[in-house]
Amino acid sequence: MEHAENTGALFHLPFFSVIITSYNRVYLLKRALGSLIIQTEKDWEAIIVDDGSTDGTHAQITPYLELNNKITYIRQLSKGCVASKNSGILLSTGKYITFLDSDDEFSPDHLATRKAIIMENPDVDFLHGGVKVIGSPYVPDRYDYEKMVHLHNCAIGGTFFIERNLAFLMKGFSDMCLGHDADFLDRVIQCGATVIKTELPTYIYHRETQNSITNNLTGKKAIL
Repeated sequence: MEHAENTGALFHLPFFSVIITSYNRVYLLKRALGSLIIQTEKDWEAIIVDDGSTDGTHAQITPYLELNNKITYIRQLSKGCVASKNSGILLSTGKYITFLDSDDEFSPDHLATRKAIIMENPDVDFLHGGVKVIGSPYVPDRYDYEKMVHLHNCAIGGTFFIERNLAFLMKGFSDMCLGHDADFLDRVIQCGATVIKTELPTYIYHRETQNSITNNLTGKKAIL
């Protein structure tokens, strides 16, 4: 990943960059955007990376874009989940980079609670954890798709808050069908970064969506 630093002194850099990747999920994306807009913490930007959707995503979310100039929309040729996340990282300007999957949502105080933790621990490089699971708490093991593991033992990428410099040091996420979140966390720990885990369940992880990545591993393209 290449990193072009924004050095403009007159521009306010947001505390959080929220990256939302989506592929033919406009019916769920609206819910995700709604949960972002009502956050009690307002110092954020959002980057929607549309991975070549054909369901009219842009037209249907235009009202959100017109009413909130903190949300940026880009559309790219279909590249998959990992490439879309990395595209969002490249476009981000926030001090900490986080994610909101298009079929998930934030509790209203999600960003506020994470900012409080970061402010209390100014040396933290990576914060994760704190999820409410709706649906099955079991997902395929990244090493053996036939084996199921509990989400309590997994890295859930939507809960990641990554210090900006660390995100670029890691060169984003590694391209793999399943387990790129766990792989990223493994590499963060290996590089000696300061990692904190919280149990505050403010990220709402919808596991009842049948076309989520972990519910659909047989397709050629991971759904975002």
